[in-house]
Amino acid sequence: MHAITISEPGGPEALVWTEVPDPQPGEGEVLVEVTASAVNRADIMQRQGFYDPPPGASAYPGLECSGRVAALGPGVSGWAVGDEVCALLAGGGYAEKVVVPAGQLLPVPQGVGLKEAAALPEVVCTVWSNVFMVAHLRPGETLLVHGGSSGIGTMAIQLAKAVGAKVAVTAGTKEKLERCAELGADVLVNYREQDFVAEVKDATGGAGADVILDNMGAKYLDRNVQALAVNGRLAIIGMQGGRKGELDIGTLLAKRAAVSATSLRARPLEEKAAIVAAVREHVWPLFAGEHIRPVVDRELPMSEAAQGHRVVEESGHIGKVLLVTS
Repeated sequence: MHAITISEPGGPEALVWTEVPDPQPGEGEVLVEVTASAVNRADIMQRQGFYDPPPGASAYPGLECSGRVAALGPGVSGWAVGDEVCALLAGGGYAEKVVVPAGQLLPVPQGVGLKEAAALPEVVCTVWSNVFMVAHLRPGETLLVHGGSSGIGTMAIQLAKAVGAKVAVTAGTKEKLERCAELGADVLVNYREQDFVAEVKDATGGAGADVILDNMGAKYLDRNVQALAVNGRLAIIGMQGGRKGELDIGTLLAKRAAVSATSLRARPLEEKAAIVAAVREHVWPLFAGEHIRPVVDRELPMSEAAQGHRVVEESGHIGKVLLVTS
């Protein structure tokens, strides 16, 4: 088979479409013939040499994919060769074939194409685990999503609206904010021109956001705490704005607020399987009712993964950039 390999850490040109040995499924694993994968920020960090795969994971980038089951390893039940699936991965999605723990497989949801389904596993699992399983967003509450036009952001908007929450987003252009509004966002903040703390408080009568989903980390830490409502929950999932910030414990105590920080890739298999099972139970039925849909900016041949990385690094996209095998 062919896969995208990283010759050495560096720019997009470090991604090389190379012939490599086929993977073989082991106990409890499924071999998937890949139709598409998607570009995530973690893939870019891996390419740059800042985010190695966890022990035992494929060395190839790619944290999600869609395709068809090609073979079952020992001990696997509930799946059959030929099933159309999408999968959450620890790596290996940028390839023609990938081995997946059976607990991280999902059927392609109703009404979604096989290619499009590659845009779902990483973002849905990230949003559901952080916004709902950890931060417990409830109907009637306000969610603030930083990077509302990203893959994570576009899914967070839709899921929050589906459960009856109010959604505020930040983005850097009028076009991106307009797309967020089309998906259901209620409060639109251009972070280049507006103060999201003031805008969110104004939109909530001074209360603030009940839950904040943050991809920036240190740069936004202090202002995120300011923007939280009493009993608010800040969920940090990225460090695009740095890793070390100052946290005002006094403000946090006064608001009886909480800060959580999670990653998905390195979690134990049983934790990932639990998240995937929750997504299948709670989120997949929403596709049948057309409450949510994947947002895909463009498709590129997987052999042109370097161009996909350039697009995402330049932040000129809305939703997900897919890499397709054919």
